[in-house]
Amino acid sequence: MDFFAHQTQARRQSRRMIALFVLAVIAIVALIDAVFLAAFGRDLGVGSPAGNGIAGVAVVSLVVVGAIAAGSMYRIATLRGGGGAVARQLGAVPVPENTPDFAYRRLRNVVEEIAIASGVPVPEVYVLEEDAGINAFAAGYAPTDAAITVTRGALDKLDRDELQGVIAHEFSHVLNGDMRLNIRLIGVVFGILVMATIGRKIIEVTGRGRGRSSGGIVLFGAALFAAGYIGVLFGRMIKASISRHREYLADASAVQFTRQTDGIAGALKKIGGLAEGSRLSGDDREEVAHMLFGDGVGYSALFATHPPLIGRIKRLQPAFDPSELAAIAAAWSHPVRVGDVEAAQVSIAGFAPAEVASRLASAHPAGAAARLPSVEVAVQVDPERVSRQVGNPGTDDQRAAAAIHRAIPDPLREAAYRQERAMAVIFALLLGQESAVRARQLQTIEQRFDRGTRADVQALAIGVAALHPVQHLPLAALAFPALRRRPRPQLQVFLAVLQELIAADGQVSLAEYCLARLIRVQVIEALDPSATHIAGRLKLPQVAAELADVFATLAQKGHADPVVALRAYRLGLHEALPASTAPYAPPADWGAALDQALPRLDRLAPAGKELVVRGLTAAISEDGVMSVAEAELLRTICASLHCPLPPILQR
Repeated sequence: MDFFAHQTQARRQSRRMIALFVLAVIAIVALIDAVFLAAFGRDLGVGSPAGNGIAGVAVVSLVVVGAIAAGSMYRIATLRGGGGAVARQLGAVPVPENTPDFAYRRLRNVVEEIAIASGVPVPEVYVLEEDAGINAFAAGYAPTDAAITVTRGALDKLDRDELQGVIAHEFSHVLNGDMRLNIRLIGVVFGILVMATIGRKIIEVTGRGRGRSSGGIVLFGAALFAAGYIGVLFGRMIKASISRHREYLADASAVQFTRQTDGIAGALKKIGGLAEGSRLSGDDREEVAHMLFGDGVGYSALFATHPPLIGRIKRLQPAFDPSELAAIAAAWSHPVRVGDVEAAQVSIAGFAPAEVASRLASAHPAGAAARLPSVEVAVQVDPERVSRQVGNPGTDDQRAAAAIHRAIPDPLREAAYRQERAMAVIFALLLGQESAVRARQLQTIEQRFDRGTRADVQALAIGVAALHPVQHLPLAALAFPALRRRPRPQLQVFLAVLQELIAADGQVSLAEYCLARLIRVQVIEALDPSATHIAGRLKLPQVAAELADVFATLAQKGHADPVVALRAYRLGLHEALPASTAPYAPPADWGAALDQALPRLDRLAPAGKELVVRGLTAAISEDGVMSVAEAELLRTICASLHCPLPPILQR
């Protein structure tokens, strides 16, 4: 299933979740109303002409529905901070960007490489240090506020291939819109559980009462308690019905990314073979059960949020023999620490089964080295293959991302990781080449910040100048976790300074626009993650004017020859809107036109976005080639439409 089809399916699942939630609420309300009438019907005169039973039932129904709704909204509000809020509430600890710890460093490398390959900002990374089981989850509302969390068991027991398979599985949830649905599920189930909490409190308060009606109140409280847990059963069924199929899809996505089944299958086998399995120890584990890589609770088959473990492994490796699980258990009965074997393909924390510790290989090859495209030479691309890359990275993307990641100099990487220097890294990426323009930009930085920031930007600019253009946006992606931890007022000043630096020479280059647009979109989304999602329902004819501006800009910037540009414009627009007769009229202020058009195009339905991506690729490559600058503009537009593209596009 491709990215756009998965987005459509996620919407259907959201509607299904809402329908099941409504049914659960109706069942709860009906039960509570029935008990209410049994307990208080005689006092209310039910059955008599003057009875108030109907009014009483109506009031009780409204109160129950209001309590469930309020509970759901409250729980979702507590998670407004995004994926990091979910991780921290479970007791996870953040992994520092510049950590010297070998296990943490390797985890961060895997996460950063997959983020670059996927074309999304680097997420926050957390570890559940108290959990020995092998598990992981991704949480957040969108890729801009995502957090990846793994257990200590995953660090201690998975080798790099296995860890990469697990992280690639979680990135499938990041890219395909599953995370937002998962947070909604948390709120839905919490709201239903509120009734059980209210019922328990009523029993505690009135259970000792001696009044004539106290028995009825206790009965009513017991009904609330029972109804709440009946609702929880509904909630578990909702989670199970939505989660199982998505886990198979995420497994398949991980295989496509790594192009081998040994990694993710090896992680699943260790879950099945080792005593700790994938269990979590925290009290809140049920709340996030549907988000986990493996079953962290131990549900029965009826309520299982994950497919059977053996079934998942056999889908990946049809010849799998379940007896292998016993062999894994025996091999890991006495694990030993292998010390500092250089790049050993053992567990990420340096553990391995005792009998294989003596025959560890040295460095494990990360695959054939990927070559970055020449700055001067344009390449041919295929629109259909590019559209399939959206939210769907493969092995070639992983290799390219690894090459880009490794080639970023350590001083720049370390600066991007630090909260106090991340802004300086972005400013250095925007410094102009002409001395007069650069002097004005540096003066602006000193005025808005301080002399130390100016000096830091100047020093970082030396390293930035040696970067390949393809590395600019990935470097910004590395800086994003540190950026979004800055206070809101500082981020607002930061965004304003970005615009001042771009305006210093009186014109906007493609590279400047792409960097500023991506940073602006991502920072704004990170300020309020829960409010950034847009349910796309618009059809392509409804955004015809915006499409004309975007395609005209793209054609003009990608082709110096006006005749070729006109041809590219018509070709791209025809892909999205075959019946359109809009004239070719590139906007004078193309940057402002894009800024106005892209939010509107982001409201398109997934099928419309797919056609737009194909049309954009066709327009840029009409002359048969695509330059690095054109590719970056395409990636920027796609990112604004929440259709992330890898750094190297398919030919």
